[in-house]
This record gives sequence, structure tokens and C-alpha cells, in this order.
Amino acid sequence: MTDTHSHSCPGCTEPDLAFVDHDHNRCTTGILERAETLAQSAGARLTPVRRRVLEILLEEHKALGAYDVLQRLAKEGFGHQPPVAYRALEFLVDQGFAHRIRRLNAFAACMHPGEAHAPAFLICKSCATVAEAPADAVRASLDEAAAALGFTIERTNIEALGLCPACAGTSE
Repeated sequence: MTDTHSHSCPGCTEPDLAFVDHDHNRCTTGILERAETLAQSAGARLTPVRRRVLEILLEEHKALGAYDVLQRLAKEGFGHQPPVAYRALEFLVDQGFAHRIRRLNAFAACMHPGEAHAPAFLICKSCATVAEAPADAVRASLDEAAAALGFTIERTNIEALGLCPACAGTSE
């Protein structure tokens, strides 16, 4: 990692790309602080288990399955029953602190907690890194197409599978 911060986090104006070097400590700290503030203002509680799950999701910009999270929690003394992980992940998704990546049946930390946004998830099929990219224009087009058919979209999950710059460079 470099000292150059080229990753989006609360307060930054640069695009969100998990595929570039960035000050990961600043990235993680900013999102955790934002989640704490948002949870408090919503009257919710970021318990030690919930906070630890969010920290785990933030560690590498990879989507993790519930059992991967559970294994980490169990090693750290938080319990080994599946509901421990599932309840924490459900809370994080409900509060907008994490996203469910359906293609991978996994979860990734939200890079823009508390912001209204329509992300697309760029998933590297080689290293499993997940970037949360802005997709407002895609969502607007989809809403327009749906409206023309009299359909109201309540939720979307846009996911794209491919190769990140590092893995694309090694596949040549």
C-alpha cells in the first residue's frame, strides 16, 4: 500500500476502486467512524460483534460468506453458532453498512454508508476482490425502462464479473 489515498471513503472525492493502492487504514477508519455515527443517529447499536464483522468485511475489499465471517469470529472468541454471524451481517445490510453480493452468496462492506447510491459491484473472478462502483446512470436507465412497462423497481443488485487490473495483467 502507498501513502497516496486514491480510494473513496467518507470525505473523499475520488472514485471508489478497490483495485488501486490507497491508504487502507484511512479508508477503514473513515467508514467505521461513519457507521458508528449513523448507527447512533438511527437509534441502533453497533455492538462489538457487529463492529468486528464490519471490520472483517473492510479488511481486504473482498466479499466474504457468512461462514468465513463466522470462522473469524469463533477464532476471536465471539461464538461459533451461525446465528451470530447471520444476525450481525443482517444488521449491517439493513443499516446500509454492507451489501449482499448475490453472485458470490457473500457480503461486502459498503464504501458509502449513509449515502443514497446505486452501486454496481465489479467482481474479479480470479482474486475475488470486489469494487463498489457508481451506477446511478445504469439505475436511472433501468428505472426508465421499467416505468415504460408500468413496473416499479424496489431493489436492484448490479454485479459484473471480470478481471481486476492486477489479475488481467497476469493472465497475458
